[in-house]
Amino acid sequence: MEMQEIIARTNAFLVEEFEADASLITPEASLKEVLDLDSLDYIDLVVALESNFHFKVQPGDFLPLVTFQDFYNYIQDQIKKKETVS
Repeated sequence: MEMQEIIARTNAFLVEEFEADASLITPEASLKEVLDLDSLDYIDLVVALESNFHFKVQPGDFLPLVTFQDFYNYIQDQIKKKETVS
């Protein structure tokens, strides 16, 4: 899956599920601040991520993710790992 498709799909479900302002979702923006995430929201984010991209999120995966670009890169890496195993 190409990065542009990952970004488009990710931004679409973030706007829908988290009612995020699409204009604030930029690669360098803070994931936590823009989405106003608390601990329960992270659970919702994991569920949305797993259902949209069909891979399992591991505990601790979100710790190094600060920006949306980090998030997109994480998704791309997980998709590549899944394709390699398949």
